[in-house]
Amino acid sequence: MTNWSIILSISKTHLLSRIKQTGVAALGVTFGIGTFIILVSFMTGLNGLLDGLILNRTPHVHIYNEIKPSVKQPIDYYEKVKDGFKIVRSVKPKFTQTKIHNALPLMKQLNDDPEVKGAIPQLKAQIFYVSGSIELGGNLVGIDVKEEVRLFNFGDYVVKGDPSALANYDNGILMGAGAAAKMSLDVGNTVQVSTVSGDVFPLKIVGIYQSGLSEIDDIQSYASLKTVQRILGESRNYITDINVKLYDIEKAVALAQRLEKQFDVTAVDINTANAQFETGTAIRNLITYAVSITLLIVAGFGIYNILNMLIYEKMNDIAILKATGFSGRDVKYIFMTQALLIGLVGGFFGILVGYGISVVIDNLPFETQALPTIKTYPVNYDISYYVIGVVFAMVSTFLAGYLPARKAEKIDPVEIIRGQ
Repeated sequence: MTNWSIILSISKTHLLSRIKQTGVAALGVTFGIGTFIILVSFMTGLNGLLDGLILNRTPHVHIYNEIKPSVKQPIDYYEKVKDGFKIVRSVKPKFTQTKIHNALPLMKQLNDDPEVKGAIPQLKAQIFYVSGSIELGGNLVGIDVKEEVRLFNFGDYVVKGDPSALANYDNGILMGAGAAAKMSLDVGNTVQVSTVSGDVFPLKIVGIYQSGLSEIDDIQSYASLKTVQRILGESRNYITDINVKLYDIEKAVALAQRLEKQFDVTAVDINTANAQFETGTAIRNLITYAVSITLLIVAGFGIYNILNMLIYEKMNDIAILKATGFSGRDVKYIFMTQALLIGLVGGFFGILVGYGISVVIDNLPFETQALPTIKTYPVNYDISYYVIGVVFAMVSTFLAGYLPARKAEKIDPVEIIRGQ
């Protein structure tokens, strides 16, 4: 019967008698676990930030009418060349409206679907911004601002003014930060908006919108859906895009396929729209975990070397223990216990170090015009990273202590005493 209280007492005595070596071994675990937590928390936080910048503003399903060439060309209707080889040059797109047919009933059906969090309209128009002698080409997007704020965190990207002003002010515009800067305009100023047909409308700037993507902020602005419909001279059912947000993003592909077949529209799911972005996220996560696990393995080798040297220094103690009745298995348990104690202490302090430095990073100021909604460095405090750190610390120290402990188990006390 193994007496664990005696084994634990001897293990503590061995560790405390070589406090410097014990401290170095524990510090190896501490810095290995701490670095793992810091790295994985920061990198996954950064990945979450980048994902949020894209996914928060990207609909799970985007519905619109795509302009594309006719599948069947006029020559296909000519019976005499029906079975011949035909070459058609300079194919023109077929005449089609950009508006979605029966958009309002379609939105109602989507909003009645229990799997849909919300389906909201947009109306995109090509315009010119006119301010004095300056004229810039751009896009004006008509939106339901309250629903945009609710479903797509639209308000987070309004760096000046209040997005709700669009709903309360008929001739308001949320102007892109890049376009506003080029034209020296600010909240409260008036900008003239000219359509491609030449009609000019004055709009008051009620806010500045900044997405963090300069190619968007330089050209794109937002107004209420009614305002853009009035500028284009269209009716209230004139809608060019419908953005759908689901409760479960995994169902986006199936919904997009069903909508295309049922309503003869183009429906792009979020996976298709962001395929390259998803690949980049997966690669960043892979690199993060590979580097983190490498750090833990290096710490494990450090523990192995220290315990190996400790056994050589404790040869006389091992001989005495075996001579006084301790079995080889008891000796093995003593050194295994030492390894686990080092892992437990080192893992505990590693959690404290990892959490403390993560908090410091989380409070460091990080301000850039490209990311207007971010004020500090992103950190992910997922509890699973701390659990993984402690478990890996215990496993690595167990494995690192197992081989030296097996060696101690097989030592012959007679050979040691004879050598003395």
